[in-house]
Formats: sequence, structure tokens, C-alpha cells
Amino acid sequence: MMFAAALVAVLVSLGLAMVRAILGPTMFDRVLAANSTGTLAVLTLALIGFVAGRPEFLDIAILYTLLNLIGTIAVLRYFHPSEY
Repeated sequence: MMFAAALVAVLVSLGLAMVRAILGPTMFDRVLAANSTGTLAVLTLALIGFVAGRPEFLDIAILYTLLNLIGTIAVLRYFHPSEY
């Protein structure tokens, strides 16, 4: 029951982060929201993997975390703060 409540809370947070990614006033707000969306997706994968008894979901979550980090760094390197 607690894992279902945690999954609902993560999914609500994921929805709010997606709204911020779409409506963000600046590009940096959108990047931060996209990074938060990736982190919440990793939490969702970990919760589903734990509830379903599938430990390989945690491996996928770790890989997705690394891709999220590299993607965020690449986007922030591309858009320099001095341009704004």
C-alpha cells in the first residue's frame, strides 16, 4: 500500500515537472524541469522494479541516470549563460 502511495506521489511530481518544462519562462527553467523529469522517471523505474520483484529494472534506472546527467551537462554546455 505504501509503495502505491509513493508511486502516485512520484507520478504527480512528474506531471508537475512536465508542466514546468512546457511553461517555463526561461530556458534554464526548462532544462531544470527536464532533469527533474529524468530523476523522477528513475524513481518510478526503481519503485516498479521493487514492487514487481524485478531487480534488472534497477540496472536500467542506473543507466538512465547516467544518460540524464550527460544530457543535462551537454545542454547546459551548449547554452552559455553569457548569451542571455
